[in-house]
Amino acid sequence: MTGRIITVAQQKGGSGKTTIAVNLAVSLRGRGHSVALLDTDPQGSMGRWFLERLDRVGEDELLEFSTSSAWGASYESEKLKKRFDFVIIDTPPKIDSDLRPALRVANLVVVPVAASQVDLWATEGVLDLARREKCETLIVLNRTRPNTRLAADIASKATELGAEVAAAQVANRVAYAETLGIGLGAPDGSRNPTAKSEIEALTDEILTWMA
Repeated sequence: MTGRIITVAQQKGGSGKTTIAVNLAVSLRGRGHSVALLDTDPQGSMGRWFLERLDRVGEDELLEFSTSSAWGASYESEKLKKRFDFVIIDTPPKIDSDLRPALRVANLVVVPVAASQVDLWATEGVLDLARREKCETLIVLNRTRPNTRLAADIASKATELGAEVAAAQVANRVAYAETLGIGLGAPDGSRNPTAKSEIEALTDEILTWMA
C-alpha cells in the first residue's frame, strides 16, 4: 500500500503552516506510522526544526526530511510515498502556479487559518486553486482564542467559503513555539497536556477524513 500525501498550504505568512505540519508528523509518528516531511518553502523553517530534533532525539528511521523546489514537489512526494505511510508537504506562503504540483498530488490539503478576518480573506485564493485542482480540502483554525466571539465568528465565516472546517482547533499557546524551537512537537512527552490533546484530536479527525 502506498502512502498518503498531506499538503499544508496558506497564502498568508504567519498562519502556522510549519507548526501544523511538524506537529501532525510527530503525532502520526507517535502512533507508529512512518512519516516523510517535504519542505518546499525557501525559508527552511521545517528543515531547521528537523536538525534541532536530530540533535535532541537522534536519528529515527520512521521520520525523514527532504527538500525540493515547489515544482519538484510532485516528483519527490511520489517517490517518498512508496516508502512512507504519510508524506507531509510544507509549502511557501504564496499562491501561484508553483503551488499546483503540491496540491495535485495531495490526498488532503490542510489550510491553517489564524483567527483573524485578514487571514480568512487570504484563504480564498488557496481554496480557489484547490478547487481547480479538484483537491479535498480541510480548513484548520489555528492560533485561536477558545470560547471567544472572534473564534466563533471566524469558524462560521470559514464554513461560508464552501470548504470543510475541522472541528478540532489549535489554540494560541506558547507551548507550540517552545517545542518547535527545540525540535519537538506538542505530542512529545507531557510538557503541555492541553496542546498535546489538541494535536491528537486534529490527527484523529484528519485520519478519519482520509480513511
